[in-house]
Amino acid sequence: MSSERAAEDNQQAAEDHRPVWDVVVVGAGPAGASAAHAAACTGRRVLLLEKAELPRYKTCGGGIIGPSRDALPPGFELPLRDRVHAVTFTLNGRLTRTRRSKNMLFGLINRPEFDAGLVESAKDAGATVRTGVTVSRVEQHGTEVPDRRTVAVVLGDGEVVLARAVVGADGSSGRIGAHVGVKLDQVDLGLESEIPVPATVAEDWAGRVLLDWGPMPGSYGWVFPKGDTLTVGVISARGEGAATKRYLEDFIGRLGLAGFEPSVSSGHLTRCRADDSPLSRGRVLVCGDAAGLLEPWTREGISFALRSGRLAGEWAVRVAEAHDAVDARRQALNYAFAIKAGLGVEMGVGRRMLSVFSRRPGLVHAAVTGFRPAWHAFAKITRGTTTLGEIVRTHSVARRALEAFDRG
Repeated sequence: MSSERAAEDNQQAAEDHRPVWDVVVVGAGPAGASAAHAAACTGRRVLLLEKAELPRYKTCGGGIIGPSRDALPPGFELPLRDRVHAVTFTLNGRLTRTRRSKNMLFGLINRPEFDAGLVESAKDAGATVRTGVTVSRVEQHGTEVPDRRTVAVVLGDGEVVLARAVVGADGSSGRIGAHVGVKLDQVDLGLESEIPVPATVAEDWAGRVLLDWGPMPGSYGWVFPKGDTLTVGVISARGEGAATKRYLEDFIGRLGLAGFEPSVSSGHLTRCRADDSPLSRGRVLVCGDAAGLLEPWTREGISFALRSGRLAGEWAVRVAEAHDAVDARRQALNYAFAIKAGLGVEMGVGRRMLSVFSRRPGLVHAAVTGFRPAWHAFAKITRGTTTLGEIVRTHSVARRALEAFDRG
């Protein structure tokens, strides 16, 4: 019995001296990598956990608009596959119109390369990265938690990782969002195919993307060229699975691409947060998809992931430094305020635009293809010189038009 008791005492002593990370980030996508980078840049001890091995494929168009570019770590070199200078718009395959720009509108990347590069930036800033690690739950009270300043991250194999603050960036169906109690207001289904094409076809698409306003309310499709591969996808409200699949098949067919075998075919649910959805619980913050942060109309998520991830990493450091629950709560509320004051405003306008687009896609098509100020606004938003929210706030014509549509 004495030897068994000694072994138990030694185990307890080892547990009592387990390292405590300042910040643990769960999920190594753009949001998580940005959070880890921001926290590590302050010199804190940061651990980034990812369930997959990197690089890994993600269903995503891969468009890098201005706000995404501006939120990248300093010195980060975008692995661009193409630079977009032209957009072809169609209304369910009809009324084709191409608009061009002398300056680049946005860039196109492959997510495996992009995400891996962001993780490397986090590592260069001092973060420790562990891949192939699943998180089963987070505990802020109980036997695994040594004190009130500590969060226990319990891994799939039973290992317990301790932290002063945790950032959840593990996707919209991840463990951390469930722990925080994230509430979702809009769920959409995106389907996508990566289609290798001959050089003659790739040359025709170089520098140009296609946006098609689709047949179901709020739906649209896209073609994004990336060298010898075209990323072709569609998105619409969840619950229209068969119709969405049919839309993708018809879309690929009328583009003349049905004869080429996709290298990857995938699907993904995008989820937008409700206005009253929490962004934190105790010493745990959420960002990116885990928080339901994306633009409701276009469902663009990369810029929201990068920007919210950076904010989460910065405020997680402040949460980690908090000596009691009151101070931790104050810092978490400051993080929520920063999110709502910026990204939240953009989401609010995006919801209103989705409502207009769902009811009158033809009007949106006519405006962006035939009304020069609307095209200029589109170009400025994609370049990052303004936002949809800023346009509505500063341009009375745009504001009055949106208010008129709000009234039906």
